[in-house]
Amino acid sequence: MNEFVFLYRGGMSDGTTPSPEAMQAIMKRWQDWFTKLGEEGRLKDWGAPLQREGRRVAAGGVITDGPFTEGKEVVGGYSIIKAKDLDEAAMIAKGCPTFDTGGSVEVRAVAPM
Repeated sequence: MNEFVFLYRGGMSDGTTPSPEAMQAIMKRWQDWFTKLGEEGRLKDWGAPLQREGRRVAAGGVITDGPFTEGKEVVGGYSIIKAKDLDEAAMIAKGCPTFDTGGSVEVRAVAPM
C-alpha cells in the first residue's frame, strides 16, 4: 500500500457558521467516515484541521502573512490514507464528508524517500 495525503479545501472555510446541531451532524459524518477507513486499514493518520492564519517563509527569510491570496480555496485540514495507487485513493476520497459543505479534496501521493 502507498500513502496519500488528502488536503481538504473549501467547505465551511467560507466564513459561515453552522448551528450547533448542524455542526454535530457534520462532525458525526466525518467521524463515521474515518472510522470506516480505519476498519478497512486505509487510515494512517486522521490528520487535523488547520487554522486559517498562517505564515509563508520565502528565500532570503522574507515572512508574509496568510492565508494566501494566490490560492483559490483555503486548505482546511489533511489526512494520510493508504491505497494501492492514485486512482484508488481518488475513489476513496469520493466518500469524504467535505462535499456536504461545498468542499473538495486534493489527493497527492507521498513520495518515498
